[in-house]
Amino acid sequence: MSTIFSSVACNLDANILLASLPLFESDQIEAIEWSFDALFKNDELPLWFNNLILEFSSHNRLVGHGVYFSLFSGKWMPEQHDWLKKLKVLAEKYRFDHITEHFGFMTGENFHKGAPMSIPLTAGTMSLGIDRLHRIQDACNCPVGLENLAFAYSIDEVKKQGDFIGKLVESINGFIILDLHNLYCQIHNFDVDYQNIIDLYPLGRVREIHISGGSWDKQLTRTGKPIRRDTHDDAVPEEVFRILSAVIPRCKNLKYVVLEQLGTALDSEQKRKAFRKDFLKMDAIVKESAFQFYNNPVNDFRPYQTIIPHPVPLEDLSFYNQQLQLSNILETAVDQENARHLLSKSSLRDSDWEVEKWESGMIQTAIAIAQKWKEGF
Repeated sequence: MSTIFSSVACNLDANILLASLPLFESDQIEAIEWSFDALFKNDELPLWFNNLILEFSSHNRLVGHGVYFSLFSGKWMPEQHDWLKKLKVLAEKYRFDHITEHFGFMTGENFHKGAPMSIPLTAGTMSLGIDRLHRIQDACNCPVGLENLAFAYSIDEVKKQGDFIGKLVESINGFIILDLHNLYCQIHNFDVDYQNIIDLYPLGRVREIHISGGSWDKQLTRTGKPIRRDTHDDAVPEEVFRILSAVIPRCKNLKYVVLEQLGTALDSEQKRKAFRKDFLKMDAIVKESAFQFYNNPVNDFRPYQTIIPHPVPLEDLSFYNQQLQLSNILETAVDQENARHLLSKSSLRDSDWEVEKWESGMIQTAIAIAQKWKEGF
């Protein structure tokens, strides 16, 4: 049997569960990824869903995916402290094979609402990220990884993100979730070649791959094409499947390939059948790859030594103030021209954020994302 497990992002959502049920019944889902911090809004899980989680947990086939921690918030927030406390309790109850979070920081009134957005890739943000990763590692006591972002303001960010994430997770011997639809968005939005962008990632640190679908935005890239958005609300594009086939043999420590889709996009049986079709196609690629190369992971992505976080969380209050300004601008701007004007009057001007290089279409997309998700997912 393949050592790469075909998986689904399975949360407490009726449509996701209805779409996945035939796959569960035929034992084709080999692992599940659970966005565990969605539980933080509820007192407890329904017994049947708890039993599902425990079943995969008992076979070391449960991975946890965080959404709301906001890794790069410049100020240490009470919500982050509470998030870690709750994660510690969950990690003692369930056997997570690993825990992951999104790269970036959350826009929104307290950085625990909104959507993850990019940050300047500097020595300062590297230190901030390492501090936060140490705290997640200490709370869950299992391998920890980060997911690459789909969104970027400029081609320079696209080129730097893979190396930056790699060095960041290396601090705890952590790993990368390589989201292929996120790469697909960047390939299209910044007119870059797949090979050129994939070579910028340390593929030996990829333990998990995500695939999903998305949508086309009416906003245009600098080349006049519609912007691709990582909205998780449609079937997986053929190009993403082609990228999956090409990249698996290069990820020698890969363990999970996960299909994601929002439950709101699975509100009819036709859409659920399309979801299952995508899963079976993904699974076939995973199994075929297992025959083509011997996948024998050599890194378990556990820290080489016990990590003890510093008693006082690292903060950068100047950076925090810039994040507050940016969030407010994105959530209130009428359009990208208005946003540019506001940015030029803010402390982000002539800063590490390099707002002067941001592409107009991507600013408009950031406005749309921030204003849509400012109250949370």
